[in-house]
Amino acid sequence: MNGKKSNSRLHRRQFLGTATAAAMCAVVPRHVLGGPKFVAPSEKVHIAIVGAGGQGRTNAKNLFYEKDAQIVAVCDVAETTDLSKFYYGGSGGRKPLKALVEEHYAKTSPNYRCAEYVDFRVLLEKEKAVDAILCATPDHAHAVVSIAAMKAGKHIYCEKPLTHSVWEARQVARVAKETGVATQMGNQGHSGEGPRLTCEWIWDGAIGPVREVHAWSDTGKWATGQGRPRETPPVPPGWNWDLWLGPREPRPYSPAYAPYNWRGWWAFGTGSIGDMACHNIDPAVWALKLEHPTRVEATSAEIDDEVASPCGAIYRYQFGPRGDMPPVTLTWYDGGLRPETPKGIDPKDPKQRLGEGGNGILFIGDKGMITCPGWAGMPRLLPLSLHREYKRPPKTLPRTKGHHADWIAACKGGKPASGNFEYSARLTEIVLLGNVALRTKKPITWDGPAMKATNAPEADRFLKEQYRKGWEIG
Repeated sequence: MNGKKSNSRLHRRQFLGTATAAAMCAVVPRHVLGGPKFVAPSEKVHIAIVGAGGQGRTNAKNLFYEKDAQIVAVCDVAETTDLSKFYYGGSGGRKPLKALVEEHYAKTSPNYRCAEYVDFRVLLEKEKAVDAILCATPDHAHAVVSIAAMKAGKHIYCEKPLTHSVWEARQVARVAKETGVATQMGNQGHSGEGPRLTCEWIWDGAIGPVREVHAWSDTGKWATGQGRPRETPPVPPGWNWDLWLGPREPRPYSPAYAPYNWRGWWAFGTGSIGDMACHNIDPAVWALKLEHPTRVEATSAEIDDEVASPCGAIYRYQFGPRGDMPPVTLTWYDGGLRPETPKGIDPKDPKQRLGEGGNGILFIGDKGMITCPGWAGMPRLLPLSLHREYKRPPKTLPRTKGHHADWIAACKGGKPASGNFEYSARLTEIVLLGNVALRTKKPITWDGPAMKATNAPEADRFLKEQYRKGWEIG
């Protein structure tokens, strides 16, 4: 598998302005030109997408709107995958994404060519002119790709959850701090107006001290039953199954794992909470300044060593006081489970609905409530009298031009993206601690600074997983 050849004498602007060069050559690596790791304001951020499934394709389409970004390479272990049975639709894999990228840029640069790779490590070795990596792989490869990219001096955008384990979240945050590259996690609602208003209203005292938060999502059921698949069909043509497994020990291919249902398996995904809590509890972590919980417990009707929460689960986190904020309990519900409707709220009245559809969050304060749709959407005050009477405070938090735009601006030397890894690693760690408690099968007392469940040493194996030789995270 070959990447495009590099020509160290070619200037970036020549690359961008000449169709022949765009088709055949890579631009000069910034370190050859002697420039900083951040991209000059007059230049585009050259991005490689690692992970070309449905979410990789979605991210590519979002990047097409960013005039300061250009996709120059795609990487995936599969040539093509069939996503027609899933909500993404169409085809995934590096060939379809490469074709999509080339079709888009050919509108302004005829014969534009995008490089393609099977192995992201080869991409990082050969594509020196790439400024940034967008990682949209399954969860189990997030930390491996992100850390390798950052150590190679590449800015990094990684889909949620940021990592597959609590220990990985600590490592990713550490390397991000050490390298100083621009980072962003893909919980897109974080850059919107909704969570900013939620923070400003809560900090203004709109509902008084908050002591309870409930958040939920109806996603899930990617895998059911117990144990691994029994059938072992051949690997589809054009797939490198060993690379797809990455840090996991070898196991036979199964369509039950990929290209889509990997979220339902502990080896590769993080279940419903890992899929959606980085979106739906984000307003609580931000507005309530949540860090380490003191206790985490989780329950489910069915807990399996292989299948991730197949029938839904409830997770409960307890946080101590933070400054002038009182202790708070955060409860997460998934698989279609929902919190009880508070007294005085009419669930049949659409103006009093909690969340939106199957997703949402509810803050319960001493003076009232705030509810938001999923994906950190726009807040509403309850009861309705409070929503009508409350005088909104001034907008004090900086606004962004969009989630990808926020990251691109950071890649060009601007302020850190609001969903940078320092914040997102903390959010991810809180989320993943729920799975630690669920899989440990008992409440855990959490010592955050020491990264220890002090009452449950058996939780250690869920905090840090095993890596097969050659895939260790240093």
